[in-house]
Amino acid sequence: MDTEVRDDPDPQRPSVLQLVLHDAAQLHAAYMPLFKHGGVFVPTVRDYHLGDEVYLLITLPGEEQRYPVLGKVAWIAPPRALGSRVQGVGVHFSGDDKSDQLKARIEELLGTLIATERPTQTI
Repeated sequence: MDTEVRDDPDPQRPSVLQLVLHDAAQLHAAYMPLFKHGGVFVPTVRDYHLGDEVYLLITLPGEEQRYPVLGKVAWIAPPRALGSRVQGVGVHFSGDDKSDQLKARIEELLGTLIATERPTQTI
């Protein structure tokens, strides 16, 4: 899983996070189906707060296309979290058409893997 954060000097604009998922296992580990509109965990060392708006560019396994989606930080894994969790943020998709399409595409790629008990990077 590759991530990149671009800092924008304008505090009124959401920061941009890029997430590249290389295979279904990484997608399963990052996906957060418990959020109504779906969401993903993005590893980052940048300090975020609950409710911060972020703009995601997500590349799904086997695809070249980057999916742009707006979301809000809804979960935070701080540095040195219990259970050796990776530091980062859980981003809840905004619920617009783009995020609904992305959620459907993620769930299509994951298929039955969504219901497995395999550990993830999320809650």
